[in-house]
Amino acid sequence: MPSYRSLARNRDFTALWVGQTVSEIGSRMTMFVFPLITYALTGSAMLAAASEALHLLGLAGMLLPAGVIADRCDRRRVMRLASGAGVLLYASLAAAGILGVLTVPHLLVVALLTGVGAGLFAPAEMSAVRTVVPAEELPTALSQNQARLHVASLLSAPLGGVLYSVARWLPFAADAVSFAVSWLMLGRIRTDLAPAAYDGPRRHPAHDLAAGVRFIAGQPFFRVLTVWSALVNLTVNALFFVAVLRLIEGGFGSFQIGLVEGIAGLAGIVGAVLAPWVIDRVATGTLTVAIAWSFVPLVVPMAFWNQPAVVAAALGLGLLLNPAGNAGIQSYRVAVTPPDLIGRVQSASQFVSMSMLPLAPVIAGVLLSALGGQTAILLLGVLTAAVACIPTLSRSVRSVPRPAEWERHEALVPAAVPVAA
Repeated sequence: MPSYRSLARNRDFTALWVGQTVSEIGSRMTMFVFPLITYALTGSAMLAAASEALHLLGLAGMLLPAGVIADRCDRRRVMRLASGAGVLLYASLAAAGILGVLTVPHLLVVALLTGVGAGLFAPAEMSAVRTVVPAEELPTALSQNQARLHVASLLSAPLGGVLYSVARWLPFAADAVSFAVSWLMLGRIRTDLAPAAYDGPRRHPAHDLAAGVRFIAGQPFFRVLTVWSALVNLTVNALFFVAVLRLIEGGFGSFQIGLVEGIAGLAGIVGAVLAPWVIDRVATGTLTVAIAWSFVPLVVPMAFWNQPAVVAAALGLGLLLNPAGNAGIQSYRVAVTPPDLIGRVQSASQFVSMSMLPLAPVIAGVLLSALGGQTAILLLGVLTAAVACIPTLSRSVRSVPRPAEWERHEALVPAAVPVAA
């Protein structure tokens, strides 16, 4: 398994990774600040929550068409378009703040449009990574991307809080700069990121989108992973929403609750650093099944001890293996997807996976109110175990070997259903 050191010599991937790490920190920082500013302007908790909801709506709504765009257009241009739009949108908020004319409609429009930009960027980035990184280095590259998410999660809220305390508009100015850094770093990529030339009959975008969906539907492995990822996102996120809400009900301070997220971020970073080593030594199918069950035993201490330290330890232990599982199965999925379909397959899978996320806090709130914290956590633990049976019972998932054997295993996988007219 190539190391982080060998991947660091890949200038194109490094440029992409550095730019997106800076941009990810900036984006998460502003999403932390959006509700604070909205509530300060309106005193409405509902409007404060609307900013993040609109951002997620824009992201999810753009994912499917973005997959078609990523498979048709130059990915570097698509990514720079999204980053450049981020510069302008957040600069407009910073300018409005400086001039004292910042309004809630302006905030909500920017939240929606930056979500659209994030949805446009994601499939193009995955296609770009597949192009600039050799197949044998994909697990390391995607592990590094997992680390990026956890670093951003760890740093964004404290940084946003500090900047917000100096001036309300300052986080937006910082995020505009972060998007500018991403735009500049994308310009340093030298690999041709244009899709393969196509000289067949003119294709309708809906047909292209359907081709990606048919590919997923025609492969048992992809079908199982798509269903499982959506359901596990729902149950695990609902589980930890209940745990955090229960801490709030228990009267614990914001600092103590904030430490839960901080410890989770640290655990995720450690897990991402160890991920290539784990992926190289454990069969990818076995690792996926282990991830599916990893949160189930952690339910017991969370149910019976409503303490920040217990929730932090459970979340941290759950996230130690999570980066390896995500990077391993995502690498295999990218490796066996035809290059001309990566954007559409990635966007369709991510769309289904994200579609359940908005329901997690709703389910958490309903269960906590109706059943109480302990019963709600135990019930969600049972549901998480039921969802874990999906990959466990799937031979197409269990049979995926270590990366060194992927090429031989790929040759044994049944051919996909036709994806072209």
